[in-house]
Amino acid sequence: MTVRKRGNSYWIDIGFNNSRFRKRSPDNSYRGAQAFELLIRQKLARGQPLEEPKSEKKYTFEEIALQWLEIDVRNNNKPSEFVNKKNILNNTLIPYFGKMFIDTINTQHIEQYKKYLLEKRKLSCKSVNNYLSILSRCLKSAQEAEVLETIPKIKLLKVPPQKFDYLTEVETGQLLQNSNGMWHDMILLAVRTGMRFGEIIALKWEDIDFKAQTLLVSRNIVRGIEGSPKNNRSRIIPLTPSVIQMLNERKTHSGLFIFQSVGIPLKYNICRKNLHKFCSLAGLRKISWHVLRHTFASHLAAKGISIFSIKELLGHSDVRMTMRYSHVNLPILKNAIDVLEPIIQFNGTITSQLLKRDNESGFGLPLKLQNSLGIIKKTDEL
Repeated sequence: MTVRKRGNSYWIDIGFNNSRFRKRSPDNSYRGAQAFELLIRQKLARGQPLEEPKSEKKYTFEEIALQWLEIDVRNNNKPSEFVNKKNILNNTLIPYFGKMFIDTINTQHIEQYKKYLLEKRKLSCKSVNNYLSILSRCLKSAQEAEVLETIPKIKLLKVPPQKFDYLTEVETGQLLQNSNGMWHDMILLAVRTGMRFGEIIALKWEDIDFKAQTLLVSRNIVRGIEGSPKNNRSRIIPLTPSVIQMLNERKTHSGLFIFQSVGIPLKYNICRKNLHKFCSLAGLRKISWHVLRHTFASHLAAKGISIFSIKELLGHSDVRMTMRYSHVNLPILKNAIDVLEPIIQFNGTITSQLLKRDNESGFGLPLKLQNSLGIIKKTDEL
């Protein structure tokens, strides 16, 4: 087969006079690649050059990176993601690699860049990997534009399991008791729905169905820019009676659920400072708004709710993200293990789930033990 699809592009692969010709089709479709293959075969048969001599122009990393940002990222990413990638490029990648020609960047340069981020910028392994991912996409775009033949190998750092904080039920109650006004309502909504901070400040009254007692998460605000929720996943969350009561007391007809002034969403720094203030009043450590999302998920896990149910409520795209909360329900797992065998005490009594279920027959216990415990009943002799 001479037409193949590699990644998102169609390529032709032709053998002619003991030579091999592999080229990407300018028309990125199967029929277009077939037509391109026919054109190349005709040129080969006539002895014509396959293409015009390539320009000797060399491109710097900065030129490639800005082109990738303005075309690829702007077309295919949410506005908040565009801003995030633009900041990473301007803060470290372009200052570090910007003046280097794209085809001179090698694995050693990339390893030195990793060292710079870790030692000079004091970034976490996870953040370094995020930066390397953007570097990889820039190099990939250069390869797709046939400016770069091969991409140097990029080794990601091993990231330790992510730790997270959450409030106990007692701490949650203390925080709610020591908060007031719209801040109390925001905290209550966070710990009873698991919504992200950006989803809370983007919530509109039209998203709340009072009859069904549910809430639709369909938008998110990041750095003042409204977009879809993370992973582009809308979700419906059932509401608890306490949340329904709070919403009824605040109920208006339209607009944002919470706002700084009419129609203007709250800013994170203002909300963080107020949350810290109420934490101090409650005698708690200072936490972030995201800890309230962890609190919601942790309380569900501790009560034995399925990880898959928690995944849907949180809007995770992968259950592996939700599995971080599985350690919270250790008491439930302990109870599950306890039913596997009876707990025998030396005072002549026995306690087990199995014995409670079959205490008359003594099913599952050795006959000698049944006899010693007085479980075996005398039957009429034949």
